[in-house]
Amino acid sequence: MVAISLPDGSTRVFDKPITGAELASDIGAGLAKAAIAIRVNGVLKDLAFTVSQDVQVEIITERDSEALELIRHDTAHVLAEAVQELFPGTQVTIGPNIENGFYYDFARDEPFSVDDLEIIEAKMGDIVDRNKPFERQVWERKEAIEYFKNKGETYKAEIIADLPPDEEVSIYTQGDWTDLCRGPHLPSTGHIGKAFKLMKVAGAYWRGDPSNKMLQRIYGTAWRNPKELRRHLLMIEEAEKRDHRRLGREMGLFHFQEEAPGAVFWHAKGWKMFSALINYMRTRQERAGYVEISTPTVMDRSLWERSGHWGKFGDNMFLTQTEDDRQFALKPMNCPGCIQVYKQGITSYRDLPRRIAEFGKVNRYEPSGALHGLMRVREFTQDDAHIFCTPEQTEQECRKVIELIMDIYKDFGFADVRIKFSDRPENRIGSDEVWDQLEAALKGALETMGYTDYSYNSGEGAFYGPKLEFVLRDAIGRDWQCGTLQVDMNLPERLDVHYIDENGQKKRPVMLHRALFGSLERFTGILIENYAGNLPFWLAPLQVVVATITNDTDDYAKKVVTTLRASGLCADTDLRNEKINYKIREHSHAKIPVILVVGAKEAEAESVAMRRLGGKAQEILALQDAVDRLRNESISPAV
Repeated sequence: MVAISLPDGSTRVFDKPITGAELASDIGAGLAKAAIAIRVNGVLKDLAFTVSQDVQVEIITERDSEALELIRHDTAHVLAEAVQELFPGTQVTIGPNIENGFYYDFARDEPFSVDDLEIIEAKMGDIVDRNKPFERQVWERKEAIEYFKNKGETYKAEIIADLPPDEEVSIYTQGDWTDLCRGPHLPSTGHIGKAFKLMKVAGAYWRGDPSNKMLQRIYGTAWRNPKELRRHLLMIEEAEKRDHRRLGREMGLFHFQEEAPGAVFWHAKGWKMFSALINYMRTRQERAGYVEISTPTVMDRSLWERSGHWGKFGDNMFLTQTEDDRQFALKPMNCPGCIQVYKQGITSYRDLPRRIAEFGKVNRYEPSGALHGLMRVREFTQDDAHIFCTPEQTEQECRKVIELIMDIYKDFGFADVRIKFSDRPENRIGSDEVWDQLEAALKGALETMGYTDYSYNSGEGAFYGPKLEFVLRDAIGRDWQCGTLQVDMNLPERLDVHYIDENGQKKRPVMLHRALFGSLERFTGILIENYAGNLPFWLAPLQVVVATITNDTDDYAKKVVTTLRASGLCADTDLRNEKINYKIREHSHAKIPVILVVGAKEAEAESVAMRRLGGKAQEILALQDAVDRLRNESISPAV
């Protein structure tokens, strides 16, 4: 007898083992037609999986979130089959689903072209039309290795040989095509549909190792239906218009160059914007009871060994060695330095909580292929803070951080914020008892504040403690992970941090690690793209350009700029001997929020013609009225 518990609380009992497809049919014909997979005791399985013992089962349909993962995974398999049909002798390696799509890596001497992608995509459509079932088998390891070697698939044979000894060799076929795969899959290729598109070809080293052969990676996107695909392609088109790298050049904010890969060269305008973000955060933090410090960028290896970063993070650290054989590292994180400041002198329980902030520049080695403008760099600035508190204060301090971060995001126009809870990773320090305590404090803070719809990132916590991630949704629907809050009792233990309690005894404080923007470089890139360069007036590095119609009004234009600057506004003149429409187009292209046009009439009346970025109309204002209005608009929301 097999008893199957269903999500609605009911139980169905069968006198023999039953497949997922048979279970769906037993429930109803409509569900049988819609079913694409099952979840057994929380684990996703093929619809053909046989249930032979008492379990909890959920039928998965196209409406469930898992459907997209299955569609994308299966589309990667169809891509690989299409490539091998069209280009015999090409070896397949790995092909996972990823965010918004999938990729597959191929070993082929001749490079794929853009025209090839169109041909491959058409062949994929043919394979979908064949509607061949995905069928799973378990093979003996030696049999599988020999099979793929005989086909010339040396990469697949290598993957199988490296599998753990106790892992099954799971093989899937779709018609005449066979691949190594853990699964699960949709019932057949026809279930994929044709809402997919191949996007680009890129290089990728075998197993991510630069010493290995370079493979060709074909990226694609796949969705439930053509409407979702069209929506995604339109978002990509809009994202290209908003690309912060292009806007950064056009606005004169920053650049990158090969002599400093992954590090930003800030220009005057970009640095002004960057500094405005720091000043905003500094004001908010001071109001919230933080003090600000600064710690060294380069510190001895021994500190990183004691903190645990050397063992857990060493491969991502930049190292240097001096003539006296001392080894140093550029700091990848600010926390050990902050702890050294905390440890100077004696801290009483009456002094807690201590909230210590630092705009610390950190360096982490990222592979060259992962670098992406401001979004992924090797040198960046964190708006870091570390809060030292008693265990009893922990939950309250977590609530204060959450409240602050959500309020700050509203100031920048981000109302849609998702929270992800990341619990203990496999590679961690500290006891399970400590982790239990820390995870409970974070969850308690969230749930007390009413944030009960947070999602889980199982096993994705920091090596020293659980964390919250704050994910912003931008103007075109993209998600960006920015702020973090981590709770830690492990680093205070490793670096011997304590406070004196009411009985005169030494006690370990709880340490909260907190970043609100996260990386300031990345947050700057997110803001540029979210606003498509049309930044809030208070944040724009150049707020006003005063443009003359003729050179006869140059002196008046200079007077206007002087008046604007005296009111704290960032303003400049455009006195070039160019037509006014040309000037307006050029400054609009550079995303200047306000253009004040001055001609003979304006000079005589001491007025200006105000034009806003994105608007066609202009407004005639007395000079002082314009200055007063713009000065009020320029006030930071932190004030």
